[in-house]
Amino acid sequence: MATHSIDDITRMINSALAKEFELDPARLVPEADLMKDLELDSLDSVDLIAAMEKTFKVKCPEKEARALRTMGDIYAFVDRLVNRPQEVPPPLQVPVPAKAG
Repeated sequence: MATHSIDDITRMINSALAKEFELDPARLVPEADLMKDLELDSLDSVDLIAAMEKTFKVKCPEKEARALRTMGDIYAFVDRLVNRPQEVPPPLQVPVPAKAG
């Protein structure tokens, strides 16, 4: 997974959301509230998550993504998501019963 600077993340998110929701890029500032300032609703959160996943080729934890309230929250969330080390769980080890006999 590629890492991105916060400036790149901000630019990429703003571009994706301006296109997806037909928003004026000048309104996409860190303090902009998604519901109050940008007039996005709870149904838009599904499209918001999809846009982030498509743009950054990551899987966004839905519970965390739904808690985002401002553009600044989105920038920080995506920064953490794409720039944290990939955590690979150990392979599942299932005991195999020994054959009798």
